[in-house]
Order: sequence, then C-alpha cells, then structure tokens
Amino acid sequence: MFVLQVAIVVLLAAGALLSLLLQSRHDSDREARNRSVAVAQTVAHSLGLQAALKTTDPSAILQPLAEATRKASGVDFVVVMDTNGIRYSHPQPDRIGKRFVGTIEPSLAGQVHVESVQGPLGKEIQAIVPVTAADGRVVALVSAGLTVKNVTGVVDRQLPVILLAIATGLALATGGSALISRRLRRQTHGLGTEEMTRMYEHHDAVLHAVREGVLITDGDGRLRLANDEAKRLLDLPEDAEGRSVGAVPGLNRRMADLLLSGRLATDEVLETGDRLLVVNQRPTHPGGRREGAVVTIRDSTEMQVLTSRADTARRRLKLLYDAGGEVGTSLDVVRTAEELANVAVPRFADYVTVDLADSVLDGDEPGAGADMRRTAVSGIRSDHPLYPRGWLIAFLPSTPQARGYGTGEAELVPDLADAAGWHAQDPPRARAIVDYGIHSLIVAPLRARGVVLGVVNFWRSQKPEPFDEDELSLAEELVARAAVSMDNARRYTREHALAETLQRSLLPRALPEQNAVDVAHFYLPAQSGVGGDWFDVIPLPGSRVALVVGDVVGHGLHAAATMGRLRTAVHNFSTLDLPPDEILARLDDLVQRIDRDGAADDLDGGVLGATCLYAVYDPVSQRCTMARAGHLPPLVVAPDGTTDIVDLPAGPPLGLGGIPFETSELYLAEGSQLVLYTDGLIEERTRDIGEGLELLRAALSHPDRDPAESCRAVLDLLLPTRPTDDVALLIARTRTLGPDRVAEWDMPFEPSAVAAMRSVAVKQLEEWGLSEIGFATELILSELATNALRYGSAPVRVRLLHARTLTCEVWDGSNSAPHPRYAATTDEGGRGLFLVAQLSEQWGTRYTPDGKVIWAEQSLPGTPGAGKPSPAAFLDLEPL
Repeated sequence: MFVLQVAIVVLLAAGALLSLLLQSRHDSDREARNRSVAVAQTVAHSLGLQAALKTTDPSAILQPLAEATRKASGVDFVVVMDTNGIRYSHPQPDRIGKRFVGTIEPSLAGQVHVESVQGPLGKEIQAIVPVTAADGRVVALVSAGLTVKNVTGVVDRQLPVILLAIATGLALATGGSALISRRLRRQTHGLGTEEMTRMYEHHDAVLHAVREGVLITDGDGRLRLANDEAKRLLDLPEDAEGRSVGAVPGLNRRMADLLLSGRLATDEVLETGDRLLVVNQRPTHPGGRREGAVVTIRDSTEMQVLTSRADTARRRLKLLYDAGGEVGTSLDVVRTAEELANVAVPRFADYVTVDLADSVLDGDEPGAGADMRRTAVSGIRSDHPLYPRGWLIAFLPSTPQARGYGTGEAELVPDLADAAGWHAQDPPRARAIVDYGIHSLIVAPLRARGVVLGVVNFWRSQKPEPFDEDELSLAEELVARAAVSMDNARRYTREHALAETLQRSLLPRALPEQNAVDVAHFYLPAQSGVGGDWFDVIPLPGSRVALVVGDVVGHGLHAAATMGRLRTAVHNFSTLDLPPDEILARLDDLVQRIDRDGAADDLDGGVLGATCLYAVYDPVSQRCTMARAGHLPPLVVAPDGTTDIVDLPAGPPLGLGGIPFETSELYLAEGSQLVLYTDGLIEERTRDIGEGLELLRAALSHPDRDPAESCRAVLDLLLPTRPTDDVALLIARTRTLGPDRVAEWDMPFEPSAVAAMRSVAVKQLEEWGLSEIGFATELILSELATNALRYGSAPVRVRLLHARTLTCEVWDGSNSAPHPRYAATTDEGGRGLFLVAQLSEQWGTRYTPDGKVIWAEQSLPGTPGAGKPSPAAFLDLEPL
C-alpha cells in the first residue's frame, strides 16, 4: 500500500510537470490550464486532505494549506470546496463559506473540468478536480487557477515553486504512507490482505464449529460475542450479543453472576436446566487494564453418564482380574470354593454360597441329580439364616439351583419373596432369609469342560434394587473362570488320591519281624502331589536286616508306580544276599532299562532320576555295611548321644550308569540309632540343606529316647506345615545277638566229622531248650555238612544262631552253588536238599569274599506256624 501511494503521488507530480512544460511550449493559455489542473490535482490527492475534510472545521486546516500551495505554485488561487460548491479555502478569506463560481457538475461526475470564468479576482482560468474516496465516491472538489493577466511568464516564474510543491507533496505522502503502513503491519503482524481475510474466515468457522461454548464480555458487563454452541447450551437468543449480561433473557442467574463477576474460574460445575455445565473463565487485561473476560463452557451431562458406566465397567473388570489371581491359588477343591466366595463379597454380592456335588469333593465326576454339599459360605455378616458350610442339600426340581445344575444355565431371581419354587425347598428357612433382608438371587452353575460341578449362589440384601441382566452376565463370567480352577482342583484331587492310594499300597503296611533292630518310621506325601519316596526293612538270613530308603524324582502316578517297581526290585535283589554296592548296581541297570522302555513307549514314561540308600546290619558282628546312590547320607546316634553324619561316598543317582558304587562299613555299638531319611524332611524354601541337617542332629541328640520318641521329636522340629515334597523317615536302634545265642565250630574236612558235628549240635540245642527240633536240626546239619564236604572245599565251619528262628549255617571255601533236584525211585542220592527244604522254613545260599554260606531257618517251638516233622516222611530214607 505504501509503494502504491508513493507511486500515485509521483505519477501525479510528473504528469503535472509534464503538462506545464507542454503548455509552455504551445501557448500561455494552455500553460495556465495545465498549471491549474496540476495544482488542483496535487491538492486533491494530498494525503491529509480527506482527513481534514472529516474534521469539524476543515477551513482551519485547509486554508493555510491552500494558501501555502497557492503561493508556492504560483497560481492565483486554490479553492477546496465540498460537493455543494461551498468553499473551505480562498485567497480572500471573506469568500470562505460562499458558493464557488464555476461549473462543478462534471467534477462531481468524477471529471477534471477546466474553464474560464469571471471570478472574484477577475478573468480566471480555473481547473476543478474531484477528491475521491477509496471506494471511488467524490467527497470534495479542489479548484486552482490563474488570472489571465498573470498567465504570461508563469511557467518560468512558477517552475521552481511547482517543483518544490511536488517534492513537498511527495514527502508528505511518503511519510504519511510510511506511518500508516507501519501501524497496519504492527496490528496485522505482517499479514497481507488475503491472509487477513483467510484468517478471519477461518476464525469465524472455527469459533462456531467447536463443541465448546465461547463467550466474550467487556469491562462494562456486556456480552460481546457468543458462538453457536454457547447459545445452544445457555438457550441464548440470536440478538444476545451487545446486550448487558444481566439483561439477556433466559440466562441462568448463577451463570450471569459468574459472568458479571469477571473472576477467575476453573472447571466450575453449574447446573443449568437439565444440563450440567463445566465453566472456565479468564479475565483479560490488555495494557494492564481490565477489559472483560473470556468464558468457555462444555456440557458434562453425557460425560457423567459415560463416566458412571465406565466406572462400573472398571469395577467389574477389576473384579474379574482379581478373581483370576485370587481364585485357584491351590489345587484344593474346598479352598478354591472359599476363594471364589471371598472374592465376590462385598464387591458383587452381600453373601455368596458355593454348593458342589458331593462326589466332586472326592475328585470324582458329578452325577445327574446328585446331592450337593455347601462347600463355602462368605458374607458381610455371620448371623445369616443361609444353610451353613458342610450341609448336604437335596435341591427340589422347582429351585433355581436344581435347574441350574441340570441345564448348566445361570438364572436370575429378582424377588425372592415371589419365588414360589425356591420357597418350596425349605419354607421356614426361606421365610427367615426373606425376613433377614436378602431379596435377590443369582444362581450360576460351575460348568467346566461340559461338566456341571455345582452352583454358586449370589445373594443381595443391602442394595434395594435387585440384580439385573448385566450383573447376571458378570456372575456367569466370574463363575466360568473359577469353574476351570475348580475342575483342575477336582482332577488333581482324584489324581492325588489315586497316587496316594497307589503309593501307600506299595509302601510296607507293617514292618516284618526281626531281631536286629527296633524300628520307627514315618511317611507323609507332599501336598502338591504324591512323589516316589519309599522306605523298607527287609530281614536277611543270619538274623541280619537290610534298611532301605529311596526317592524317585517327580510326582504323581508315574513316580508312585516307579517307586513300586524299584521297591519290588530291591526285595528281589535282597534275596540274592548281595553286598549293598552290587544291589545298587543292579538297581541302576533296572532304572536304565525302565528309561529306555519308557522313552520308546511314551515320552513321560521314563524315570527322570532316583536315589537310594541300602544298609545291612549284622547283630552278631555289630557291623553295618552301606552304600548310597545320590541319596543324602545317614546319621548315627551313639549311645552317649553323639550324632554324626556318616562319611559315605555319594555315588551317582540311579539311571546314570557307568560309575561304580562304593561300600562303607562301620561298627555300631548296641543301642545306636541309624537314621535314614529323604530330602523332603530337611529341605525347605526358607532353609538350605546344611541348616536342615543341623536341626536334624539337634533333634536326635537324646540317647534316652526310643526310636518312636526320636521320630516324633524330629517331625516336631523339621516337618513343614505344607510339605512340597514327600517326607520319609526311618530310625532303627540296633540290637546284638550275644555269645549265648551263637554257637560256632570249625569242622575238619573229612566225612567222619559229620557225626561228631551232629552230636555237639544236639547238645547245644538241649542247652537252649530246643530239643523238640533236635531231630530235624540233625538232618539239616548232616545234609548241609555232607554237601560242603562233597562239593565244596576247606575250610568248613558250622554256626547256629538262636534268635527269632533257629538258623543253621555251614560255611566253606567254594563258590559252587547247590541246587535241589527230584531224585528217581532208584536213585541212591539227590534227596538231601529236598529234605532240607521240607524240614526248614526257608533256606538259601549267600556268598562271601572267602566262599559261600548255605543256611536254613527253622521256627522255634511254640511260635505260630511251627510244627514237628512227621516221622513217616523219612521212613524210606537210607541211614547216613
């Protein structure tokens, strides 16, 4: 704009000068005409001219300017007039305010008119130029001219003045345009006209399109602006803008007071009609003065509803989330039911009861129409009239519980007072429940994997409104999630019961009779699943006893079955009377075969690992020989109370193969206690093995206790509340077989020594008071000694042991194994071992580093099952 104004002034000045020069070349009259036009146009386009015209006294400004221009330009007069021809300036001041002499109509039409008239100064040549506004409208006229007498030589005399006037006008126009342009740039921040137009269009579109009401008030409390949303929210009339806030019809009084106060307001909630509005108000202070306020309004009515719904949904999701973490923390059916009842009170229901089919508590599949047992009860109060926990309930078909159990569909009972079918179950109790204040019920069946395990009852008493359909859906979702945990617990209960039954059937029900040790034992399966721990006491020939404890890695039926296989194998191997290291070596081979067979048949069929400790105690020599395969070492409690951990080589666990086992032998004084155990006793999450061993030693350091008392003391100190692994404990206190119960002779390696041996043996039996079995003993010793002399090698030794049974042992230096055979009628021999088997309870052979021992046991007279041999059985025998 500045450049345009300067350009216009420059062009006008150049045109005036050019016209003057042309006129001076042609004639003086034309020169005067052009001069007049130039001066008039210069004044008409002066920047301050139109501003002066708008003042109350334009003559005061224009008269000096016109006179200065006249004198400077060399014309005789410069007259500024309005569109009616009334002068604002004139060289003769008394002519000001009077009508201009001349034709102004062409100039009012926007034309420059030059004419010669008889004016106040005489014969004049004057130019009349219109003053036009920016919109093209003529707002004034300017006339300038010369008298005829002054036309001659005017160009030469006035040329410097004209040039000076042009320069002055240009300077004024340039300065004014510069000032105006600078102010406009500051107010519009440098934006052009197109940008300003576009900005105002966008501002207006945004202001009325936003979903938030906007109000602007001035310092006098008038409403200057209100967008469409504000008019809608406040029900303002269309002509509200420009009115005083207090006079706007329909405006809420509280809202009007807030707008008139002009104070700061942040998220203030005002109720206007049926709307809940959130108002923010910020006072404006341009230049440090309070000029009004800007107010924004938003409707929170729908937001409140949505917030309420979202809060309800959040609480329900939180309930389901908490149920996922709090229900099913254990594989116990009753505890799972209690967790389900507790998680729903009081966030969803005031009282919750869980009724399960009675068979589910035992881990079995529920049947159709089964009676249900109340398994869990939880409520906000304990004095409710609902069936108590443990009550066996036979629901009638008319009750929602029976229908839910039969169909697997949840049911809502909004008003218990009108539920006739439910009242029929137990009318007195139903009346008591309604009188107590419980008025609404949701019955949701516990359904998992297509099986209904029971029902969950949600009772409401505190809230006056009944349960609704949304809450029924929530109850179904909650119970559906819990049903999976309940079914898992039921399945685990069944598996655990089966495994525990199997394991207990595989463990020794009663320890066998033997004279070597006094034994106390304890076994407890793990809470999380039956494992493969076992123990055993196996009587061996020669009054010896084998003490065994083992552990199969893992839990469940497979571990229990594997334990049974290993225990059976240990019994079978012990009949071979092998040393402990060979017993473990054979077990190791067996476990490897089981692993290979299991890997071929089923990925879960193999044994992941097993440990075992095998010890043999001889009460005659008081020596204990033992070996272990990856098992924890035993403890020995001496008669004086000293407790030591046996320094026994660990050996690899069973099933690894390739590494031999080592045997250790130690002497046990009479009354010593040998303690065998599994890792479940000493290992726990809160302590390590070393700490557990020290506690075990402390519990055992009391020699005055018998094995049963020691067992109780150990369990009181070490047994976990909820063991995560099986616990097996075996405590054996040693006995001895003294010299008065043992008779031993060295026999010469010749046949004649057999008769002498029979004679001394009979005498020994008489001393022990066992003459009743003397005849049978003679036959047994005679046959065993004869076999040793005939098929064995020197040295030969005979030993009699008087314990629970009478044991006859014949030792020789040969490793050849005797075996019985059936002799024909005509055979002269071959009946010896057959006679031994008939006369003894049991017989066998065991090998020693120096040879072998052939032994036979007989029951003592007076013991159950003992009988005398019939003489008729030996009538066909040949004399020895």
